[in-house]
Amino acid sequence: MIEILPSILSADFTRLGEQIAQVERAGVSMLHLDIMDGHFVPNLTIGPPVVKSIRKATKLILDVHLMVSDPDKYAPVFIEAGADQVLVHQEAATHLDRTIRMIQSEGAKAGVVLNPATPVSMLEDVLHIADYVLIMSVNPGFGGQRFIPNALNKVRQLDARRRELGLPLPIEIDGGVSLENIADVVRAGVNWVVTGSSVFHSSDPEATVRAMQKAAREATSVQV
Repeated sequence: MIEILPSILSADFTRLGEQIAQVERAGVSMLHLDIMDGHFVPNLTIGPPVVKSIRKATKLILDVHLMVSDPDKYAPVFIEAGADQVLVHQEAATHLDRTIRMIQSEGAKAGVVLNPATPVSMLEDVLHIADYVLIMSVNPGFGGQRFIPNALNKVRQLDARRRELGLPLPIEIDGGVSLENIADVVRAGVNWVVTGSSVFHSSDPEATVRAMQKAAREATSVQV
């Protein structure tokens, strides 16, 4: 089953509880939360207090994406705040194996993120311990960017490798995914689709999620 993960980066924070409830009604199981520190990426977003508030407002799985220069420092802080899953960038984790194992020891699932210019081969030695992998289909730091087509090639490479290794490794994608291209990413091998602007900038987030779920289901029968 393909999962749609609404990204609250694009939500209206004056109506955050209401907008979370809208996507909950569409049947999503996860929310994606982008944490940016102004150093690893040129933007600042939310901190632990907001994650704690979201944790009180929903029982959905919180998929926390750390776009920070010191993931070892902040991963435990966000897990304490309510993160169920924590994503760290390969480019920011100096000792990636240790970071993954630390997140898991803190009780959360550990995912690894690859920026658009980072090849899939950089994850070869951690695929057997990571819980999931996120392929960035935009350069991280801002919402609303255009999809980078080469991300599909990276998804196909990663999908082929996980099949070779026999790994139950979900592939997630983040950036520029909309109703128009969701079928392409699903056919390439993506399991979890992060989408922000397409959902929360629409007139009806619930209906938009349902439409994306339908398009994803229809695309699962064929992979290219």
